[in-house]
Amino acid sequence: MITLKSPDEIAEMRIAGEILAGAIAAATEAVRPGVSTAELDAVAESYILERGATCSFQGYGHPPFPAAICASINEEIVHGIPGPRKILEHDLVSLDFGAIWHGFHADAAVTVFAGSPPSEEARLLVETTEASLRAGIAKIVEGAHLTDVGAAVQEVAEGAGFSVVREYVGHGIGRALHEDPQVPNFGPAGRGPRIKEGLVIAVEPMVNMGGWETTLLPDEWTVVTADGSLSAHFEHTIAVTADGPEVLTRPR
Repeated sequence: MITLKSPDEIAEMRIAGEILAGAIAAATEAVRPGVSTAELDAVAESYILERGATCSFQGYGHPPFPAAICASINEEIVHGIPGPRKILEHDLVSLDFGAIWHGFHADAAVTVFAGSPPSEEARLLVETTEASLRAGIAKIVEGAHLTDVGAAVQEVAEGAGFSVVREYVGHGIGRALHEDPQVPNFGPAGRGPRIKEGLVIAVEPMVNMGGWETTLLPDEWTVVTADGSLSAHFEHTIAVTADGPEVLTRPR
């Protein structure tokens, strides 16, 4: 069941989104060769807690996720567990963040390089993934179909010669981190529920340089590309308001 949010509920989520945007800025600024993913996790957690919010991911799922953020490097697509691993020059670093404010979640992700990109194709992968997110967000208008979002993401990603992950998708968000509806990053437009005022969704393209197939590692969280190719991930939380779509997790 899709739960539409009231203006007051969206206002709470807006604050969660503002806190999350600040945490993203703080953590990405700390990305550099020699820094561990655990150190990035600590930066984000401290930022979120100091502003009176809590971290969405800690203790989530089965087995319970053990950190405040997900940190996925190179061929890791999503849900990488922060730890002692040191970031190397040219690593592609995807960071996923969640925060809770007054019981409401916000969710966002970004991909950056440690230093310069290792190749022109890697740079294009990251730019294309972010562009596919923008294309999906542009389709979040009242009266459109939900699948219009994923169709736009897929068109941009595959148009640049990359592939879109199938097994993991975007989602509704609110009092729970993951709510209905699912928001795939692929598929035909013009299908599924109509987009209405009060809908809040997290759109999160995961785009691979090689094939779209994935593998789950033994830690039961980290998802990698099956062929070992690089992957990028971007995400925003978007609310449909009376004034149109609003990206709640965009820096202000």
